Parts: sequence; structure tokens; C-alpha cells
Amino acid sequence: MDENLLADVVSAALKAGADSAEAVGAQRAALGINVRMGELEEVEREESRDLGLRVFVGQRQATVSGSDISPEARAKLIERAVAMAKLAPEDPYATLAPKERLARGPFPDLDLYDPQEPSPESLEEVARAAEDAARANPKITNSDGGSASASSSHWRLVTSEGFSGVYQASAFSITASAIAGDGETMESGYDGRSARWRGDLPSAQSIGEEAGRRAAQRLGARKIDSTTAPVIFENRVAMSLISPLIGAIAGPSIARGTSFLKDKLNAQLFAKGVNIIDDPHKVRGLGSSPFDDEGVANRRWALIEDGVLTTWLMNTSSARQLGLETTGHASRGLAGAPGVSTTNLTVEPGAQSQAELIAEAGKGLLITSMFGPSLNGNTGDWSVGCSGFWFENGELAYPVAEITVAGNLIDIYGRLVPGSDLEIRGSANSPSLLVDGLAIAGR
Repeated sequence: MDENLLADVVSAALKAGADSAEAVGAQRAALGINVRMGELEEVEREESRDLGLRVFVGQRQATVSGSDISPEARAKLIERAVAMAKLAPEDPYATLAPKERLARGPFPDLDLYDPQEPSPESLEEVARAAEDAARANPKITNSDGGSASASSSHWRLVTSEGFSGVYQASAFSITASAIAGDGETMESGYDGRSARWRGDLPSAQSIGEEAGRRAAQRLGARKIDSTTAPVIFENRVAMSLISPLIGAIAGPSIARGTSFLKDKLNAQLFAKGVNIIDDPHKVRGLGSSPFDDEGVANRRWALIEDGVLTTWLMNTSSARQLGLETTGHASRGLAGAPGVSTTNLTVEPGAQSQAELIAEAGKGLLITSMFGPSLNGNTGDWSVGCSGFWFENGELAYPVAEITVAGNLIDIYGRLVPGSDLEIRGSANSPSLLVDGLAIAGR
């Protein structure tokens, strides 16, 4: 969206009675193809162009957004935003980011945009190849389909504090989902990858083959007795164990006093040697951006450094509430005030492969699928439904299902051992994680 248009919106908001304002312009184009059982099932095309406006009148703020950016519609949007702000309750922490914290150009080139625009026919070919490879497994009896997609986005932020920044990004993905059957039971398997550049994706065939293999491998899953044993979270699901950490160190949670980690800043939360990194400037990263969603200069953070929790994740509002400075983690859409989020989050790998973790643990549970997590945000008590494989004598023995694992996350984090099998699959990635003893609820 044109920089001058957004600057005009900000200027008009100030003239209409706002003390300060910021405008966001977002454009997106996407094309997705789904096939199932060898037949074209769905073609989705999206094109959007939207405008968001946040205004401040004293300590009151309001946000509005719309897809009509004609002069008449913009005038109504501005009028409505200022009127809403005048009626909003006062928020002593509401403000734009301080001028001295704003990012200044030239911004880093993060190589986020691949200009390729694949045709619907080429995406269909990829989706078919993924599904065909999954269905080629002799144990596959049905399919949830294969898909391929391509999208591009354009994001620009202009504020009355003098910030103006823009970046463009693309994304490409391939997925496959297969169902295996043996006449008595059915099990599903999935694989998928996304990347900023199309050439960074693995082959459709390899994704389909992995989906088929994972479904077939699950046949014959059984229940197990309740026990306490070592548990390994496979790298594909391991971030589900780490995501409650991110919510618990978010500035708004700390400011509300509703976090089980509210007293743990600068404490030894994990074992020595464990590092969790957030890096917004990772080249071609799926969470990368040259500045945060308030225009603040962002940077690489070691959130966990040698096991120690080093910081909260803060936007301007939560930082003011805590008497601290924003960490450049503001995240927002077109409507609503900014929240906080990570960018490219990585649990750094350890020294042992998953097979070596299994061998070291000897007997226990490898989790490959998780669903229905439950968390007490105040205490850290956590449980999750899961399925996977039981292992004995350091080797996988048989697939298992209908299990729940539970524990307190502070205790779990303190005993967590990262493996070496880190794979970059999204904007949050982890190697397999071993916890030496967890309560496992079975039959």
C-alpha cells in the first residue's frame, strides 16, 4: 500500500482530534490447491487489501480497520476511530512506541520474498505428486488429500512519531495426509513443509512418502497401563511443550500477575546448556521481520541462556506497565491493540540423536502426536492427550494410543534434555526433547 496514502490517513486523524496515530496497510494474494483420491477437490484464491488505524486521544485509544480504501471510506474510518477513542476508557499505559526505540533504515534485507507466481496447474501437479506418493504405500487405504499453496504479502506501517517501514514476504507449502488400515483399525499420518522461497521446499514425493510411512507405522496401536516413565517429545511436536513458556513470559501475563513464571526472571529455569533463541532477522525465516509491529527496532534474543530465563517478551504497553523497556516483540493485526509474540523461535540442539535419547532412556514413551492440552496458567500444571510409540531396551517396541501425560512445567523444564535432531519446519522449532520421568495415564 502506498506510503503517502498511509501518511495522509495519519495526518487526517491528527486533524480530526487524535493526539497521535498509526496506520497499517496490508495486501495479500494467495492460491491453494487441494486434491483427494486423485481428483481435484478445491481451488482457493484470495486477494485482499486492507487498512488499519489506531488513534490516541489522551490516554484513550481505539483501532478500526476496513477493506474499502476510497477517500470517502477513509474519511469515515478516521472519523469513527477518533470518536471511539474519545469514548474509550482511559489506559495509563496506552501510547505509541517511544521515538528513540523506533527502527531506522536502511532495514536489513532478510530475503523474504520469492517473486515466483506458480500457476494453478503447477500447484495441482505438486499436490497430486504428494498424495500419489502417500497412497503408493501398500498399507494406505484412504487419503485426506494433498495440497500445495503459494502466497505473498505486503505490510507497511506509518506512525505520527515519524516511523515508516515496509516489507514484503512470500510463502509456499506442500502437505499430504494419508490413512492406513488393516481391516480392524485405521490410523492417519501427516507431513507438510512451508518455506519463504519455493526452491527451499523438499520434494512433494518425499512429503507424501513420509505421510504414508507415518500412517502405516501407527497400525496396531494399543493402550498401555498408567505408569511413570521417561518421555521423549518428537521434534515435530516438541514445541507444544515450549509454547506455554512463551505465554508465561509474555509481558501482559506478567503485568496481570497471572503467570506461573512471574517470579522466575533471571532464575535457572532449565538445565545448564539449554538455550532458546528468538531471532527476527533470520534470513528467509518464516517469522522474520525487519521491525516489530509497533515499528520498534527488533533483534536476536536468547530468551533462555544456559538455562536461565533472561527477559520478558514486551510491547510498549506492557513494558510501561512493568517499568521496563519494550523488547521489540509487539505483534498485531489490522484491528486491536498490539499483543506480543515471538518471531523465529528455536530450541538449540543438544548432542544426542533421537535414537541415542531412546537408547539412554531404555524404556519409556516417544510422543509423535498431541491434542487437547490443558494448562493452569497460575501454577504451571500441564497435561496433554497424546499417541506415539512405547520403547523398550532402547528400541521402539509398538505404537500406543489414548494416553495422557502430565506434570508441572517448572519441574519439567528443569529436567528437559534437547536432542540433536532440529529441523526447521516453521517459525518455532525444536529438536526432540527428553524428560526423564513423567506421569503417564493409560487404561
